[in-house]
Amino acid sequence: MSRNILVLYCIIVTSLAQDDVTTKTFPDDFMFGTGSSSYQIEGAWNEDGKGENIWDHFTHTKPGRIPENANGDIACDSYHKYKEDVALLKDMGVNHYLFSLSWSRILVNGTTDTINQAGITYYKNLIKELKGNGIEPFVTLFYSDLPQTLQMQGGWIDSFIIETFANYARLCFEQFGDDVKYWLTFNDPKQLCLYGYGTGTMAPGIQEAAILDYKCSYIVIKAHATVWHVYDEEFRSKQNGKVSIAIETSWYEPNGNSTDNQEAAERKLQFTFGWFGNPVYNRDYPDIMKQLIGSRSQREHRRTSRLPVFTDEELEYVHGTYDFLGLNSFTSGLIEEPREEPEVAKPNYNDDCGVDEVENTWPSSGSSWLKITPWAMRKLLNWVKDTYDNPDVFIIANGVIDDGSSLNDEIRINYYRDYLSNVRNAMDDGVNVIGYTAWSFLDSFQWLGGYTERYGFYYVDFESENRTRTPKGSVEYFKKVISTRCLVDTCDET
Repeated sequence: MSRNILVLYCIIVTSLAQDDVTTKTFPDDFMFGTGSSSYQIEGAWNEDGKGENIWDHFTHTKPGRIPENANGDIACDSYHKYKEDVALLKDMGVNHYLFSLSWSRILVNGTTDTINQAGITYYKNLIKELKGNGIEPFVTLFYSDLPQTLQMQGGWIDSFIIETFANYARLCFEQFGDDVKYWLTFNDPKQLCLYGYGTGTMAPGIQEAAILDYKCSYIVIKAHATVWHVYDEEFRSKQNGKVSIAIETSWYEPNGNSTDNQEAAERKLQFTFGWFGNPVYNRDYPDIMKQLIGSRSQREHRRTSRLPVFTDEELEYVHGTYDFLGLNSFTSGLIEEPREEPEVAKPNYNDDCGVDEVENTWPSSGSSWLKITPWAMRKLLNWVKDTYDNPDVFIIANGVIDDGSSLNDEIRINYYRDYLSNVRNAMDDGVNVIGYTAWSFLDSFQWLGGYTERYGFYYVDFESENRTRTPKGSVEYFKKVISTRCLVDTCDET
């Protein structure tokens, strides 16, 4: 099988040299890596003292929401197979590996009163294995899997969670910080707030649209800032690491050149990335977001806006709490100004934003929502540069789905080649991109997609007790990119 993949890879690479793919190399210090998250790959959901988290609870109590009643009870079984996984990462030659810590594996009930030494030992062993193989561990403190006991106390809509999260983070810095130089507080908090507390389609499954999702964002942003300050004041001088937050957004392209549609596309960007990014990088929520939600709240006869208001003291505390800008992006949307303003009815995030996302003819991958638009990456990176005063940008997640029917994932090779070409072009535009994380390392549990959507470099046989990993064709391509810093067969001398 591996020989066939290698032959296929050679054929594909030979055919990939296209005039519009850059022939410039990436800098020697540019970081290439891949990533995962704890609930999506670890399994061992109740082993060695681990407590229940909200995705354990969500999948066990509401299984019908996910294809084939899938859950992360076993997933890729990386809890038991981490040494095998690190060996695969070493063979790929990655500079870094992004993974998240399971809060309830470290703190059974979510607080430092219930430390689980087995969980700490697992992550110490994983970090040691990575470091021993020349791979930089890139650690996310929280990615969607809150301990269920904390959710029962209110979760991310109750202010108690801010100090609780800070105590958890402090323990992680103490236990792992000497060996970890890159940290994320949150990865994609929009997913948590919008779908966990707004639409209720994801854990913890609360449906209070355009009210509790906004409250969640207010709490999460303050929690992020608190943890950044903990690191800055207590650990930075000793550990010399970097801490930030990773925010997901699509690129939003105006449908045509009309001023109205351009303004609508900008508004959609502000309601997605700006929702979480502006308070950290530009001091407060986007003005347009405050104006529209405030206006609609007033028309709903509310005394205050549904979007919580930061105090001046909170704004000062939150602003500037980053050491780089973490960016997740996969796809794009085509945006128009609606013909009529949405009626004031039951609060809704999309109505607050007030744009229409229209049909487009862009190619898609294994899922209709993921349109392949590599040109959009360059536009998005330049938008970030212009909007947030050109910070260092680390691309935390970018990837594409296949259906698992073949190890010939030419769609993934083309995707990474073309998106990375636009990343390199954006660097020529002056964007300070310092790293790129291909999502993802393994096929894994994909939230509401279960195991039907496969992002991995490695095919995982979920029918096998061993959860056998098999490389797809994209592994050899990405290995070549990392080793040569080049996207095609021959690059320019630099």
